Amino acid sequence: MSEKSREEEKLSFKEQILRDLEKVKGYDEVLKEDEAVVPTPANEPSAEELMADSLSTVEEIMRKAPTVPTHPSQDVPASPADEIQREIPGVPSQDVPSSPAEESGSRPGPGPVRPKKFEREYNETPTRVAVSYKTAEKKAEQAGPETPTPATETVDIISDTPRRSRREGAKPVKPKKEKKSHVKAFVISFLVFLALLSAGGYFGYQYVLDSLLPIDANSKKYVTVQIPDGSNVQEIGTTLEKAGLVKHGLIFSFYAKYKNYTDLKAGYYNLQKSMSTEDLLKELQKGGTDEPQEPVLATLTIPEGYTLDQIAQAVGQLQGDFKEPLTAEAFLAKVQDETFISQEVAKYPSLLESLPTKESGARYRLEGYLFPATYSIKESTTIESLIDEMLAAMDKNLSPYYSTIKSKNLTVNELLTIASLVEKEGAKTEDRKLIAGVFYNRLNRDMPLQSNIAILYAQGKLGQNISLAEDVAIDTNIDSPYNVYKNVGLMPGPVDSPSLDAIESSINQTKSDNLYFVADVTEGKVYYANNQEDHDRNVSEHVNSKLNQTN
Repeated sequence: MSEKSREEEKLSFKEQILRDLEKVKGYDEVLKEDEAVVPTPANEPSAEELMADSLSTVEEIMRKAPTVPTHPSQDVPASPADEIQREIPGVPSQDVPSSPAEESGSRPGPGPVRPKKFEREYNETPTRVAVSYKTAEKKAEQAGPETPTPATETVDIISDTPRRSRREGAKPVKPKKEKKSHVKAFVISFLVFLALLSAGGYFGYQYVLDSLLPIDANSKKYVTVQIPDGSNVQEIGTTLEKAGLVKHGLIFSFYAKYKNYTDLKAGYYNLQKSMSTEDLLKELQKGGTDEPQEPVLATLTIPEGYTLDQIAQAVGQLQGDFKEPLTAEAFLAKVQDETFISQEVAKYPSLLESLPTKESGARYRLEGYLFPATYSIKESTTIESLIDEMLAAMDKNLSPYYSTIKSKNLTVNELLTIASLVEKEGAKTEDRKLIAGVFYNRLNRDMPLQSNIAILYAQGKLGQNISLAEDVAIDTNIDSPYNVYKNVGLMPGPVDSPSLDAIESSINQTKSDNLYFVADVTEGKVYYANNQEDHDRNVSEHVNSKLNQTN
C-alpha cells in the first residue's frame, strides 16, 4: 500500500472517530440533564478535555502503527483497529473488531510476511467503535483504600441503523411504486376480463338469435322429414339439424322448451329451409301424415258460387316453380278441350252423363261441375290434373245423392243448374230451401223462373258488384239461352259452382205454394208470395222504396 493511500485511510478513520465523539457529546449532555442532582468532583476533567485527550491518543497510536510490507501484486490495507490493539499491550479487549487475518490465526513470526488474500468489503453502515474515557487521574488512583477505585466507563457509539455483518448488504426495500404497479396491473387485467366476458356474451347472444333464423330465407324447396313416435324435443332437434332445416338442434330444443312447445306431433312433414324455428315448431304442432306426401307449393281456394272465369283468374294468380305454367288462358282452354272433356266423362260417368252438349248454347260445358274448395298445388300439378281434381271433388260430394236425384226425376245437370241459382239468390239455408221450392213450383206450372242471376251470367256480369239500381234495370229482353224471363224451363246448365249447402237445399227443398220471392238487399231478408199482387206490394215496399232512398 502506498503512503498516500495509508494517509487517506487514516484521515477517513479520524473523521469517523470525530463523528462518533460528537454523538457521545450529545449523549453526555442528556445524561447531565438527568443526573443534575449528582455532584461532580472538582478535579474531574470535562468532557471536552477527555475528547481532546482521546483524540490525541488515537493520533499517536496511528502514527506509531507498524508498517507491513506489501506484496508487489497486492495492496491490502491494514486495519486501524488492529493497529490500536497492538499499540496498547496489557489493555483488555474493548470490543474492537479485529481484522479477518487476526481472527483466523496467530500473529506471524519473524521473516518475510505474506498477507492473506481477502476481498475488500465496504459497508456503508457507520462502524461501531468502543471508546474508553479516563474518569480520574493517576493521583486519584494512589490516594488510598478509602478512595473508590476509578472506574472505566465504556460508551458504545451506536449508529442509527441496525448492526449488519460485513458480508450482509443492505436489504432492498420494495418501493411504493412497485406496489402501485401491481394494483394497476390487477385492475387492468380485471377490466380486460370483463370486456372479454361482455364481448363473449354479446356474440353468443347474436349467435343464438342467428340460429333461430331460416337457413335460407329465399329457398322454395321442400324437405321431407319423419318424426318418429315418442321422439322428445332433443331428438326432433337432431332430426331437423341432420335434414338441414335448423343450424343447431340443441338451440332448437332449448328454444322449444323456453317457449313451452310441448305438443309436437309425429309423422311425415314437408318443411322448407325458408322457415324459421318458430315456423317449424308451429308446423310440427299440426301433425304430420302417416305416409310421405308430395310437398305443397301453393294452395288454391275456390269460393262458393265462383264462375269458371273467376276460377281461371284465381289459377292465374298462383306463383311457384310448377311442372308447367298455370295460367288463366291455359285453364279456360283446357275446360273447353273436347278431347279432355270426353276423357273426364268416361272417368266420372255418374257426374257427367247429363253434361250439356255443345249445341245447347252453354258457355262452358263444365260450368258448375268444379267443386268449390281449397286445393293443394304441388310441383307436379298441371292444369289438366287440377281440373280433374275439382271434378273428382264434385263427384265425391254428390255420390250420396245420385239415387235421390234420380228419384226426383232430375238429372245431375238440372240439379246443379237449380242449385247454382239458389246459391246466389239466398244466403241462409232456410231461405235456400224455400227458394228452391219456389223454382220447383214454377217449373211444374211451366212458369218462367224470372231470375236476374241467369241474366247477369248471360251478360258476363255475374260475380261483379251490381248495385240495386243496376239489378232493377236489368235487361230482361236479352237474346240468350240464359234469359229465364223469356224462356220457360231451366238454362242449358249451371251459372256457377254451387256449394254443398245449396246442392242439399235443392235436393231437400221446402214445399210450399209460393210462386214469388223478393229479397231486401239492405237487410238480407227474403219476402215470399203466392200471387202477383202480394209480390208487387213486396217489391214496392222492400225494393223500390230502398231504391228511391238511395237515389
